[in-house]
Amino acid sequence: MADIRHKRIAEFIAPFRVTPGKRVVLARDFDPAFKAGIARKKDGEELLRHGVELLAEYQDKLAAQDTYGVLMVLQALDAAGKDGTIRHVMSGVNPQGVEVHGFKVPSAEELDHDYLWRYAQRLPARGDIGIFNRSHYEEVLVVRVHPAILDNQRLPEASRKGDIWKRRYREINDWEHYLSDQGYRLVKIFLNLSKEEQRTRFLARVDVPEKNWKFSSADAKERTYWDDYQKAFSEMLSATSTEWAPWHVIPADHKWFARIAAGAVLIDTLMRIDPRYPAVGEEQLKALAQTRLDLEAQAPAGAAPDPAAVEIAAEKKKAKKAAKKAQKANKATKKAKKAAKAEAGE
Repeated sequence: MADIRHKRIAEFIAPFRVTPGKRVVLARDFDPAFKAGIARKKDGEELLRHGVELLAEYQDKLAAQDTYGVLMVLQALDAAGKDGTIRHVMSGVNPQGVEVHGFKVPSAEELDHDYLWRYAQRLPARGDIGIFNRSHYEEVLVVRVHPAILDNQRLPEASRKGDIWKRRYREINDWEHYLSDQGYRLVKIFLNLSKEEQRTRFLARVDVPEKNWKFSSADAKERTYWDDYQKAFSEMLSATSTEWAPWHVIPADHKWFARIAAGAVLIDTLMRIDPRYPAVGEEQLKALAQTRLDLEAQAPAGAAPDPAAVEIAAEKKKAKKAAKKAQKANKATKKAKKAAKAEAGE
């Protein structure tokens, strides 16, 4: 059952993956309004619910195994839905195992270190999921569009010569490769928003009183650099999508779809890790068996000796029934496709 689920998720996210080594042009290669054939928002919400349940299951195993750390990197232009994606996708997970970090203007202390230092300080622990709401990629995006920012980074003159952006791509790739070798898995998400949809969302922030607090004139001003950002994003995606840390470009014009797609990429990563609950040794099993006997002996008159065992058995029966139903539906779908092909052939 897990193999079938993983296969379907992998097929669903395949169109979003940036093939390492491929030269990306956002406007040509990725449609911000794409919905993968999911016509209704209602259907999308149901898929997201199932995704959140699956994510919670794998997060629990990730924490128990305590071997791998997962870092989700979210990049996008303003109003693309980063906050909403985090809020909805992570709605069912244990908050103790998730940390979200947003990176604003660097502090004086951060500027006294290399440009990757402040990001390294916020990496998740093994067994946890960390989310960077904007990330180290700001160093080749905002800084590139506004190169005057480099003046504040106090770089030696020699470090500013040559192609600084090509050098930073290499440094970022090397850093991420190092993290991968140490047991970190990077989930890099770019929320791809169209210019018109961004304009619409900005207007909503102006027109709807409850959204006024979200509006920033600085964000609207950044729209004048739209083409510069599109070029910077395209070159970043081309240069830093690697086998160990590939980018996924998520269509963001429909918020509900972006949340499904981003969640699917994260779930796919966890399924590839395939975390397991730690094996229990023989001595511990004996101790558990004795504890069960002691607790069963303490059951009040008329109460089940082990109510938890009853619940577990019922859940297993329910899961088995659902698996049979899914298998039957899968066979029916294959049979229908076969019949349709035969009819088309006639």
